[in-house]
Amino acid sequence: MRSTSFGSCLAVVLSLLQLHAGDWPRWRGPTANGVAEADQNPPVTWNESLNVLWRARVPGGGHGSPTIVGDAIYLASADLEQQTQSVICFDRRDGRIVWQTPVHRGNLDTHGHRNTSQASSTVAFAGDRLYINFLNDGAIHTTALDIGGKILWQHRVGDFVTHQGFASSPVVHESLVLVSADHKGGGVIVALNASTGELVWKQDRPRIANYTSPAIVRASGRTQMVVAGCNLISSFDPVSGRKLWETADSTEECVITMVTDGERVFASGGYPKNHTVALNADGTGTVAWRNTARVYVPSMIVREGHLYAVMDAGLAVCWKSDTGEELWKERLGGDFFASPVMVGDRMYATSVRGVTSVFEATPGRFRLLAQNQLGDETYASPSICGDRVYLRTAHTGNGRAEYVYCIGEGNRPVNP
Repeated sequence: MRSTSFGSCLAVVLSLLQLHAGDWPRWRGPTANGVAEADQNPPVTWNESLNVLWRARVPGGGHGSPTIVGDAIYLASADLEQQTQSVICFDRRDGRIVWQTPVHRGNLDTHGHRNTSQASSTVAFAGDRLYINFLNDGAIHTTALDIGGKILWQHRVGDFVTHQGFASSPVVHESLVLVSADHKGGGVIVALNASTGELVWKQDRPRIANYTSPAIVRASGRTQMVVAGCNLISSFDPVSGRKLWETADSTEECVITMVTDGERVFASGGYPKNHTVALNADGTGTVAWRNTARVYVPSMIVREGHLYAVMDAGLAVCWKSDTGEELWKERLGGDFFASPVMVGDRMYATSVRGVTSVFEATPGRFRLLAQNQLGDETYASPSICGDRVYLRTAHTGNGRAEYVYCIGEGNRPVNP
């Protein structure tokens, strides 16, 4: 599928020649830690008839979050009927599909956990290119596209033995695309040349299932790529691939993307044990603190010396990042797979049942502001930019139908 209007496609493409303030260009946003730019003011309350500017039907489905740059929204999607895995570009202004590029045809992997999808990665934007990971035909593939939807290169990262599924998103750092693919057959972390797709470096991983995306952090005075899971917390030089340090302070399976407060890095997991841990990132491998909180799937957020989390079972919590002292814990209700996002003092956390809890989160207090229902099922994390919330959710009443919602002040007719 290509553009329904050459003029609209050209306008979107031209708007993407540089990043705009407030864009959400990758998994976990502009700084890859779930925090939106503080001067934005998205709505607190909404429903199907309040503060929905538009909604757009998504061909197929998936769990990847919306990537937003300029006037475009990029989304990975898999269509089981058509047997395609695609990247789709929507017009941010009204939700119209500008282009859809099938990256893979056939050979979709439908094994794994009942809650998995065949499009769980989030598109990464850098320069004038898009990058996406898919599991297809028993292997992980990373693909680069231009902003008009043309495939530029594709690299077969390696074989993949499915346990529960594949979820890792690509991470762009300088001239490299970093990809993690942990699995029971023996995983890898690779760095690919962002221009050509050629392999730059590779690190072999244990034969353990794991689901995390790499995180680039600035901690203890140096840039590190950190990954949790496979019973390890590992730090690498992202440019050379050299291992900086590694400790046996993780559990086997993690889903979260790690974060830092500048001195410590934070990880959590949920199988076979529940744990949250803070490690000093200076290479000594010493544990600053740990607890048994189950923050298995939703990634955490660090802000001003405090660590915020939404547990899978619907508890919001705040810890001091240096000591792990719990300052408050409050129940939101429901189960959570999506990661929360933060703007200013407000956190937005969306449950599996499509309820987004908006609450004030400061060290001094938790204050629930609103709980907003859209759709029936949500696995994708929300994206915030330009005073708007972009949410991927599904209606399940008469067969599953997935939509992207644009939530902002005011109302417009909602697309069918």
